[in-house]
Amino acid sequence: MRPNLATRLFAATFCLVLSLPSAATGPSTPTIGQQREAVLFWTQAQREARFPKMYELFPSDRAAHGKHVRALPQGRPLAMDGQDASAWLAGYMDKHHIAGVMVLQDGHVRLQRYAPGFGPQQRWTSFSVAKSVTSTLLGIALQQGYIHSMDDTLATYIPELHGTAYADVTVQQLLTMRSGVRWNEDYADADSDVAQMYDGACVGGRAHVLSYLAKLPRQWPAGTHWNYNTAETDLLGILVQRATHQSLAGYLARSVWQPFGMAADAYWIKDECDGSDTGGSGLSATLADYARLGQFMLEGGRIDGKPVIADAWLQGALRRQADVDEPDRGYGYLWWTDTDGSYAAIGIFGQLVYVDPARKLVIAQVAAWPQATSKALVEARRAFVAAIKRAVDGEGESAAH
Repeated sequence: MRPNLATRLFAATFCLVLSLPSAATGPSTPTIGQQREAVLFWTQAQREARFPKMYELFPSDRAAHGKHVRALPQGRPLAMDGQDASAWLAGYMDKHHIAGVMVLQDGHVRLQRYAPGFGPQQRWTSFSVAKSVTSTLLGIALQQGYIHSMDDTLATYIPELHGTAYADVTVQQLLTMRSGVRWNEDYADADSDVAQMYDGACVGGRAHVLSYLAKLPRQWPAGTHWNYNTAETDLLGILVQRATHQSLAGYLARSVWQPFGMAADAYWIKDECDGSDTGGSGLSATLADYARLGQFMLEGGRIDGKPVIADAWLQGALRRQADVDEPDRGYGYLWWTDTDGSYAAIGIFGQLVYVDPARKLVIAQVAAWPQATSKALVEARRAFVAAIKRAVDGEGESAAH
């Protein structure tokens, strides 16, 4: 019988200090960047113990919440056709190492569950869900005039990119991961770019990605080929921070976290070389605040009835901009899109913020999958989302009769 999450959390936490050394010790000690790369290869017990503690294990900036809290009132419990909803959800979570699930419909909680050892006050890392947040912050910066146009070149905001393959890449091309620069995002390969991007020494006080990306050659003409690339979202994060003169965490706090009414502080991991927040990953928040983030998007990026996000960004972000070799899916501005109008922020190891405007539905999930990703795990998550949607649709059909 597989130990429950609480048991595994205790076992892994017991050895946490011994197995994750401080960067302040001798020369053989891994740097912070190297420790971040090692996350991809943690054991299952290490993932489950450390994903709630990432902002404590690595230098991070705080996105402070405000006094106003957006309520998430309890709605009518969601009924699953022909089965007990609680037992069904418990089985799904236990099988796939899910730490928490929350389903909102029209802002009301229809379904929620936390695994033993994880609770409402705890945070969980988001991995690439952070990419979608970084993109949204760019949309806000565009609305506020910090970013002039998505047709601007990256070197306009980051002069260090002059003379590199990124110099003439536009903001929009970066938002759709169509820079055309060569990149390997294989999470299981220790020699891939994504496993090496933080590994080198700091150079000239520049963020790891600025040093790493500056060396990469062009593989396709800019704007012609989609290629998933975490470092490019770190680059986008640097652009937002340069343009706004604020950290991502600080800008998130002032533009969304406080005015929309998140209930708890969030944290964003910083690059060890220049102190910038890493836009491609590293955001930690509570499950309920991830759900509130989805609700913010569901409501069209409005706070108190006023648009916060530039319309030009909204028109492109949540619609297919690039094909991803799957007929029913696409990629917008760092948001994954579906043909039915739904869209999602998705992170490795099972993280999810899913928004379905037609059903006024938000699904938030935090997890520690046994692999960064796999076809079987992705299919299980899709089946879970589909089951939630069928349950909602079934209620509508019952009401019609």
